[in-house]
Amino acid sequence: MMKIVAPKPFTFEGGKRAVLLLHGFTGNTADVRMLARFLEKKGYTCHAPLYKGHGVPPEELVHTGPKDWWQNVVDGYQLLKDKGYSEIAVAGLSLGGVFSLKLGYNVPVKGIIPMCAPMYIKSKEVMYKGILDYAKDYKKLEGKSESQIELEMEHFKKTPMKTLKALQDLISDVRRSVDMIYSPTFVVQARHDHMINTDSANIIFNEVETDIKNIKWFEHSGHVITLDKERDELHEDIYQFLEKLDWEE
Repeated sequence: MMKIVAPKPFTFEGGKRAVLLLHGFTGNTADVRMLARFLEKKGYTCHAPLYKGHGVPPEELVHTGPKDWWQNVVDGYQLLKDKGYSEIAVAGLSLGGVFSLKLGYNVPVKGIIPMCAPMYIKSKEVMYKGILDYAKDYKKLEGKSESQIELEMEHFKKTPMKTLKALQDLISDVRRSVDMIYSPTFVVQARHDHMINTDSANIIFNEVETDIKNIKWFEHSGHVITLDKERDELHEDIYQFLEKLDWEE
């Protein structure tokens, strides 16, 4: 069996301005690590929390839900506050993008960068298939045999998935509340995103109440845009957006 190196939360201290970076559902902090290293070099401090049940065997994922992960997000924001960072921007991928918006109408944030964030609810079937694929891939990475994987997957399918309903509720809650966002917002969307309904980006862009907003479509990227072929351009665009914000320092 291969030992999977469990991803961890990270903090890279690069300067007075702080950015909270949020990964996606079934993802982990590796999703936003390159972006963090880039921003750190540009003088920003970055912190990325790891959601409970993520980066560990999939059996643990299904016993956690959006309430747990939201708590991890809030704790990440608080960690930066406790370290003395008074001004915090937030960028998130996919579910992390949904959380970045939720943070925007719950606490003071300098700017918000949702990347490939869903505002439409995918059917539970589609989401369920996503979890099964994730579980199977994880077991392959562990180096388990096909027959072992099959056995474990049969067992896994018997687990109740309360997570999916809760995830759908979270997305519809946030969608209803986007018009309570007054922080500058930069909406990032990949054109070849087959995981979500890409019209989500237009909903976010049209409904945030800030006058300082921007939307960009990346024509050659898929859902995990932070690791895709336009990531250098994405890094630069995020940096330019952050530079224009009204920081005190």
